[in-house]
Amino acid sequence: MADAAKTLPPRMSVEEFLDWQRKQDKLYELVDGRPYLPYKMMAGASHNHDRVTVNALGHLFGQFRGSPCRPCTSDIAIRIPKGNIRRPDLLVDCGAPGPRDMTAAEPRLVLEVLSPSTMRIDQFQKLEEYKTVPGLRAIVLVDTARPQVMVYARESDESAWAVTMHTELEETLALPGLDVALTLADLYEGVVFEEGAA
Repeated sequence: MADAAKTLPPRMSVEEFLDWQRKQDKLYELVDGRPYLPYKMMAGASHNHDRVTVNALGHLFGQFRGSPCRPCTSDIAIRIPKGNIRRPDLLVDCGAPGPRDMTAAEPRLVLEVLSPSTMRIDQFQKLEEYKTVPGLRAIVLVDTARPQVMVYARESDESAWAVTMHTELEETLALPGLDVALTLADLYEGVVFEEGAA
């Protein structure tokens, strides 16, 4: 089904896309009305990319246990107000989605693990899209080449986004509106950096 997108009408609505996605064997994003297979879905991820994602998922899952918030993998998408559908590496949903829903009900946090193939899209295009999502409080960009994490955070929908850079493993990330503690050491546990990267 790699060529499935070529047989589609020129543009799709969000609902048309979600209905179509249910029948696919790969996870697509919707960008400007057209289905798009993200590079990470085509090529797979490196060990560092996978390890950071699993570390974040594990640490957040334990801390959110018993609360309405849950960390989700890229199987669950986020709706962008202007009509795109994106699949971050990890997101935290604090809503109550239906059992067949494919998008987050109330996204609060998005985490993207940067890799050379996706860095430009994640740091620019997707970042600006995520900033428009109501209710989202934090966007975390995690570098896999060196211990470096950028956190974009806001206290409310009306607040301006503030950005902080973290490079020390003992640092705790500030995640407004989420009663969790996540350090760089948590994210990078078991990650092996190339010599000279730190």
